[in-house]
Amino acid sequence: MKHNKITLFFSITVVLLLLAVVFFYYKQDDQSQSSVLPTANEEQVPSPETQPASPLKEVNITVSEPKANDEVGLPLIVRGQARVFESTVNYRLKDADGSLLVENFTTALSPDMGQFGAFEISTMYPKPKGISGTVEVFWYSPKDGEELDKVIVPVVFAEVETTNVKVFFGNRKMDPGSLNCDKVYPQDRRIPKTTGVAKAALEQLLAGPTINEGDNGFFTSINQGTKLISLKIDNGTAFADFDEMLGVNVGGSCRVTAIRAEIEQTLKQFSTIKNVVISINGRSEDILQP
Repeated sequence: MKHNKITLFFSITVVLLLLAVVFFYYKQDDQSQSSVLPTANEEQVPSPETQPASPLKEVNITVSEPKANDEVGLPLIVRGQARVFESTVNYRLKDADGSLLVENFTTALSPDMGQFGAFEISTMYPKPKGISGTVEVFWYSPKDGEELDKVIVPVVFAEVETTNVKVFFGNRKMDPGSLNCDKVYPQDRRIPKTTGVAKAALEQLLAGPTINEGDNGFFTSINQGTKLISLKIDNGTAFADFDEMLGVNVGGSCRVTAIRAEIEQTLKQFSTIKNVVISINGRSEDILQP
């Protein structure tokens, strides 16, 4: 009898152990299955691999010179690449306090529409108030005039020995309708000190008015892109020889008179020059005819 009780107790114990093992197995299996099922929130959030990448901003202007905090002299030289509307690259130079020193534009040498082209800027500027400033390069939207793709480069102004000269332009505000064809008005240019100051003044004249000067009514009658070939001064007479661009499509007595006035007055500011002879590729007799 005692043996039967022991056998029964042992059998019940084995059954209970088996039931406990089975229960534990099913519980673990249920937990493992529930851990791999995504929650509702998890299903709505894509993995990092499937999230769409934010679009990269398209670069249309790069500036290779100057670099940030470079020392710049006179003239200011800016070089870079641009892919902009009509290849027109605008630039401005600001003082440390944000005041405008010079603003103008140049043309990128793009081989075709939508392609990058190199540009180079060489510009004089007034004496800064401080030792630092910023160069801004950008282009204007043809749609609304917004400044686009602006590159801002902080610079340091170098100590430069300079001199001041004048260039002479027409002015629509001072002479409405430009009725006085020979009337021209001076604008100052700060240039590096040089022994060829008259030549430097003529080169500044050929560069034309800046944008801010244009806003104040100044204009030039000289064709953009005109180059000075040579300048000689002999016994009070300046012989200024230009390339063919000076005489392209300049018919009309008023235009011719205005061109002569700009060149002559720019040269006659110097006390050593009393007379001016203008030539194109060495020809002086048949040029700048009305």
